[in-house]
Formats: sequence, structure tokens, C-alpha cells
Amino acid sequence: MKPKMIAKICVDIGMTIALLLLMPYELVGQAAHEWIGIGIFILFIVHHILNWKWSRNSLKGKYTPLRIWQTILVIFALVSMIGSMVSGAILSRHALSFLPISGGRSFGRSLHMLASYWGFVLLSLHLGLHWSMMIGMAKKAVKKPSAVRTWILRILSLAIAGYGVFAFVKREIGSYMLLRIQFVFFNFEEPLIFFLLDYAAVMGLFVFIGHYLTEILKYCSRKRQMQPADNKRFPD
Repeated sequence: MKPKMIAKICVDIGMTIALLLLMPYELVGQAAHEWIGIGIFILFIVHHILNWKWSRNSLKGKYTPLRIWQTILVIFALVSMIGSMVSGAILSRHALSFLPISGGRSFGRSLHMLASYWGFVLLSLHLGLHWSMMIGMAKKAVKKPSAVRTWILRILSLAIAGYGVFAFVKREIGSYMLLRIQFVFFNFEEPLIFFLLDYAAVMGLFVFIGHYLTEILKYCSRKRQMQPADNKRFPD
């Protein structure tokens, strides 16, 4: 495996872990939350540097439904990340407290909630967009294919996605995304691991959605390309 690919995988793993650790804000502590937030923003920048060819070619070539879907995810993920950092700087009491920012905390709190929860969903969908690549790498690492193992993994992913739906409702993530609830409530008696497992399941849900939506778009593109030219013409 090429060093650049190894770097991409390490950055993506780091972003995934940081994204999960950012969600239990009060449970990990305000100072830790702020430093993790700065860390994921740096990793986000590195991720785009490592994928600069995609950005350079974004205005070139034909836009298929799959490419449109990918571009929409990238743009909105970028917007959510910028929103998180701007609002995080406004609210910061530790890592960025030296900045000469005063006021705007109410706006910053609302923006931070919107950007954080939408960013969590969008980045999970983006991870699902590239999940087939991860599956391909896993298949290369395991030399002997097994239909039983494949079906076990499919059932496991379906179970995680199913529990992710339950956790999404249980944790009221939809309400936070729509600002129906202005403040995030934490149960300080709940072990941190339970909170993280629920959010990992929600992440799994959107990875699942992102992956299969991507596969559907790929299938539709292949089917369209296989159609004879005569079938694409309108009848007289």
C-alpha cells in the first residue's frame, strides 16, 4: 500500500474517532472538547490536502448522479465544519480563550448545535460513500473468500443500522438537528461508553445509508451506460 493511501486511512480513522468523542460534550469535559474540535478541524484540512486532485478537478468532466451526490456531501460537510469552528471560537473558554471575541454566545450556541449535529450526519454519510473501498481493502487482506462470513457481516451491519435508528430517536438527535431543543442534556450517571456506543450505532446507520445509496447510484449509472444508443432516442 502506498504511503499516501496509508496517510489517508489514518486521517480518516482519526477523524472518525474524534467525531465520536466530540458528541459527549459535557461528559468528556469542556477543555477536552475544544482541543478535540481543533484536532478534527486540522485533520479535515489535511484530508482535503491529501485529496486535492478531487478539488482541482471538481469543475471538470460530466456530473453523474453519483458525482452530484458526492459533491453535495463535500460542500455541506465543509459548511458544517466551518460553522462548528466559527461557533466554537465564539463559545471557547479554554483553547481559544485568547481571541478578542465578546458577545454572540446565544447565536454561537445555536450555530454550534446545528453545525455539530448536521456535521456528524454528513460526515457519516461521506464515510459511507467510500465504504466500498474499505470493503475492497478488507477482501484483499483476507485471501480466502467466505460466503458465510460475508452474510454474517451483512446481518451485523443491518443490526447496527437497526439499532442506530433506535439510538437516533432515543438520543433526540433529530430534534437537535432542527433546533427543536435548544440545549443538549446529558445524564452524568450514565457511563460514557454507553453514550459512545449509541452514537457509534447512529454513525453506522448513516454509513449504511450512504454506502447503499452510493451503490444504487453506481448501479443506475452502469445500467444507463449499457443501454443501446437507439433506446436513448425519443420515438418519432
